[in-house]
Amino acid sequence: MDKEKGTIAVSLVEEAVRCVRRCGVDPAPMLEQAGIAPQLLASPQARVSSSQYGALWNAIGRALDDEFFGQDSHPMRSGSFIAMCQAALTARNGAQAIARTTGFMRLILDDITAEVDATSEHVRLVYRLREGVGEKDMFAYATHFILVYGVVCWLVGRRIPVRAARFSCAEPAAGHEYRSMFCDDLRFGEDSSYVELAPAFLELPVIQTAKSLKTFLRNAPASFIVKYRNPDSLGARVRRALRSRPIEAWPGADSLAAELGIAEATMRRKLKREGETYQSIKDALRRDIAIAALQNGDRTIADIAVAVGFAEPSAFHRAFRKWTGARPTDYRPPEAVHR
Repeated sequence: MDKEKGTIAVSLVEEAVRCVRRCGVDPAPMLEQAGIAPQLLASPQARVSSSQYGALWNAIGRALDDEFFGQDSHPMRSGSFIAMCQAALTARNGAQAIARTTGFMRLILDDITAEVDATSEHVRLVYRLREGVGEKDMFAYATHFILVYGVVCWLVGRRIPVRAARFSCAEPAAGHEYRSMFCDDLRFGEDSSYVELAPAFLELPVIQTAKSLKTFLRNAPASFIVKYRNPDSLGARVRRALRSRPIEAWPGADSLAAELGIAEATMRRKLKREGETYQSIKDALRRDIAIAALQNGDRTIADIAVAVGFAEPSAFHRAFRKWTGARPTDYRPPEAVHR
């Protein structure tokens, strides 16, 4: 199991589903195509895998013939994302790549644009709304950012550090998830909307080719949400340390803090500031490992319970419901429900 894949909050699924409903379309077939049980939407703690979210993203784009989910007065027709990747692939470096991706999006959309403000100190994607257009939801800004940022990161072969993000919209229910996607320094209700990037990527060469583009497009664009999450937080460092060893070898908080070169009290305080605890990180990793195993469908729930550290399936069932608000069977593919 690829533990790096992670999971995505159901609140982001709900935001995508709301876009579909606003277009007057029933989202049920798209959720079914993505293997997302409708009952998960009623559970605020539920998570879906990045592959499920990717399948939902692509299903919505096809059903609406709009890869921007109806969030702009001009649809982003199916195939636009592929065309943007092909256009940006001929860029020489990061500076040209971000110019081409933002320029392409400006040609496609009418209501929302991102202008590149580049200096030796920073690069900002400054978002502007067409005059007369009401405030956009955070999901619209995030969709635009994911499309541009994900392609540019891929082209230069690394995650570009996000230093800060400011948005004029109100904070959504998925605020914590957006901080994982952007950075900790994320604020809402501001006078302007922009994302600030570290400028070093501007001079990096584009390393991708037409051949690597085919592989990239299989999982894009939704895979960006997990792949290019903020890696610099203490929580991310803790997760990397835990992923590097089997669950039964996970250390206590004091041992891990020593391994990271900080005092346990300092680790606890910094994690709290990031909205996490050592226990919540361990639970989230066990949850994600369990969800991936359940969706794979080739192991019994009892086996999965043991694999994530539970001696009794009943204890695993209770913990899983606490983690996700759902039953393990809700995450099973239909052919594996009775296992």
